[in-house]
Amino acid sequence: MYGLINKAVEGLVRSKFGDATWDKIRTRAGLPDEPFISMEQYDDKTTYDLVGAASAVLGAPGEAILEEFGYYWTKYTAEAGYGELMKSAGKTLPEFLRNLDQMHTRVKLSFPHLAPPSFSVTDETSSSLTLHYYSDRAGLAPLVVGLLRGLGDRFNVDIVTRSERVNEGPRPHDLFRLTWTPRAGNAHA
Repeated sequence: MYGLINKAVEGLVRSKFGDATWDKIRTRAGLPDEPFISMEQYDDKTTYDLVGAASAVLGAPGEAILEEFGYYWTKYTAEAGYGELMKSAGKTLPEFLRNLDQMHTRVKLSFPHLAPPSFSVTDETSSSLTLHYYSDRAGLAPLVVGLLRGLGDRFNVDIVTRSERVNEGPRPHDLFRLTWTPRAGNAHA
């Protein structure tokens, strides 16, 4: 994964728990006290080690850490210079989710070694859909739950998510059954 991911993990920890907690997590993960470089590629193990260390230091399950990170990521990337790209991906939640693969293709122009997940949308109605999530990286489905929460904020809708693992078929994946309702005062959701 690119350093941008690890910088976001650091940003989340520092903003919610402070510098001292970040230092404990970084040390427990066996990482040097030096900044992550956004455009540099790091072994996936670095990120998994950070999640494991955060889980141990904060006393929270890894799934909860990943979900919180996914939520944080939607805001972090918009503020880290990808806000316009996110805007171009869609004006509604369903449109945005349908365009995730296209958005990742555009991100690959800046991050040529990016190995993003793939998404597809099925069973779409005016207030629900099924999101299929394909990734070669194990255990990241809770991160998607957090991303969906963050996108709910972005599109001013309340989202209810049910997820399940699909192991049969040619390509095992996670699927997320979403329903949403516009938040009060939201005229265009």
